[in-house]
Amino acid sequence: MLFLVLGRGKTGNIVAQVAHERGHGVRVLGEEENRNASALNAPFLAGFDVVIDFTTPEAVIPNLRACLANGARVVVGTTGWYAHLNDMRTLAQRKGAGLLYGTNFSIGVQAMLRVARELALAAPDYKFSITETHHVSKKDAPSGTALTIRQVIQTANPALQVEIISKREGDASGIHIVEARSQNDVIELKHEAFSRRGFAEGAVRAAEWIAGKSGVWEFSEIAGKIS
Repeated sequence: MLFLVLGRGKTGNIVAQVAHERGHGVRVLGEEENRNASALNAPFLAGFDVVIDFTTPEAVIPNLRACLANGARVVVGTTGWYAHLNDMRTLAQRKGAGLLYGTNFSIGVQAMLRVARELALAAPDYKFSITETHHVSKKDAPSGTALTIRQVIQTANPALQVEIISKREGDASGIHIVEARSQNDVIELKHEAFSRRGFAEGAVRAAEWIAGKSGVWEFSEIAGKIS
């Protein structure tokens, strides 16, 4: 397959590397070549099986509008844009496009989400909090992953109030700690990414999965189907 990667940042470059390793053709488009989605016209997009976006919250919406309006298949690893999710979902459905989004494409994080849900059900009287640590250049805070963890916990137990503490330090790829504390003990769940490669591998596998499909999915819905 031929993938178009939007974003020349650290994660975008690793996505391109992983895609090459898995036998795909890749073109990477940086912001300077695609300001306000100017490069994403129908003839250009028609040459790619899937578009993978790892840009910024400011760039992703113009990119999505252009791609979905032209019926493209898009995997979005960028976070901080979910206020526009319903609009993007409607556009994708109207144009027969494919949209697969997620706050975190790490398989390990998907496992953590499942365990966090079980913990919320098993310890309903505990006080929950989430601490997330990322690199200093990350634009959004709290992280999309932390917000997803909180949503999972509060969906399992709506009575729980979950504080999120955000830290931006050095070049940290991502650390998420869920703490459940009572007067008697404390339980911690921790996921630490050693590099961005885990996110990149998940995104490439997601792109392989969505190729040729029409619809809208959140990554957790299909994480068990990719290989």
